[in-house]
Amino acid sequence: MKVLWLTSVYPSERHPSEGVFHETQVQELLKKGIEVTVICPNPVNPPILRMLKASYRQKRSVPEQEVRRGVTVYRPPYTALPGQLKWAQPSKRVAAAVLQAIERHQLSPDFIHAHFAMPSGGAAAVIQKEAYIPYLLTLHGSDVNVYPTFSKGAFTAFETAVRQASAVLTVSEELAEKTNEMTNVEAQFLPLGIPLTSFSERREEKEGIRKQLGLPHGDKLVVFVGRLVKEKGLLELADAVRDMNGVKAVFVGKGPLAKELKERAGESILLAGQVPNDQVKDYLLAADLFTLPSYSEGMPTVVLEALALKVPVIATRVGGLPSLFSAYQHLLIDPRSTSQLKEAIHAYLYENKWDEQVKNGLHQIVHTDYSSSHNVEHLIEQYEKVLKRSTSIV
Repeated sequence: MKVLWLTSVYPSERHPSEGVFHETQVQELLKKGIEVTVICPNPVNPPILRMLKASYRQKRSVPEQEVRRGVTVYRPPYTALPGQLKWAQPSKRVAAAVLQAIERHQLSPDFIHAHFAMPSGGAAAVIQKEAYIPYLLTLHGSDVNVYPTFSKGAFTAFETAVRQASAVLTVSEELAEKTNEMTNVEAQFLPLGIPLTSFSERREEKEGIRKQLGLPHGDKLVVFVGRLVKEKGLLELADAVRDMNGVKAVFVGKGPLAKELKERAGESILLAGQVPNDQVKDYLLAADLFTLPSYSEGMPTVVLEALALKVPVIATRVGGLPSLFSAYQHLLIDPRSTSQLKEAIHAYLYENKWDEQVKNGLHQIVHTDYSSSHNVEHLIEQYEKVLKRSTSIV
């Protein structure tokens, strides 16, 4: 079985932390004997735009071809336009780049597994028509909750990607339900999961880990991991910890909000910057609690990782988080609420709101439903159905 994994983000030697959840699942497929090739098209702005604005001159510093952990990854360039997912869908341009890569490297996939409705799903729909290669589509969150609302064209692109797919998977039950409401297509809930063996609790003491990372010993640490953007609720987090004595927020990641966060909260926050993915676990273990106060989410991998490590988690009532928290969803807070976030931080740190029952209950949910090694078996079942369907059509 030959799978072409089509995505807009995948780890590289220069950016090993980007899209790690893709690589996790691909590695699980390899263990099952599935042959996987990855195509991750690289957006490049046209020359005229690069002349107009400095930021448009920047090209992603990634190799066009590399082998990562036994998997060949191709990154063919395609012409990108600013705000294209809002008003100038790149489906045809991405599809052209993918088809050229398929021809150039003599690839012969049985089907495509596309991730995110736009641009990968839209491109897969074009490829299906032109090259008769079927595709599955996995929806991750923003491609359902955010991008289709931008314009009529964006919604049409979403609808086309979903309706033409041989199978549609989602990383949360909420996304499956919403996709059905929006398109009348029945999507299947199948999370990618995490490698649970990598997130067993470490015996080393928290203070020892903090010393290694250069983090303060005497303060309570509230850790965030992700891109530093407003939509992650980081301004609210900075405001929440600003006046809390003995509490500091540690921001692990990079993004345009870094300077504003520092100006807003001063010494109440620490900017750790981008770290290697295998070091994220250390920051989680060094934390007194992890928080992800996002405005929207699909099924954030880092929350699963924190829960697998039995680290207390403050998260917002968005995306797939209510179903993940299940009987404990009363612990979730509303997005954009600094007051609720501050109250939750205090309750977690000083009132034992996250007790052993909560810790063990959520830990068990992750181990039961979100194991990448277990869930890959269900993914292969979906692959076999697509293969059987495409063979019968031929």
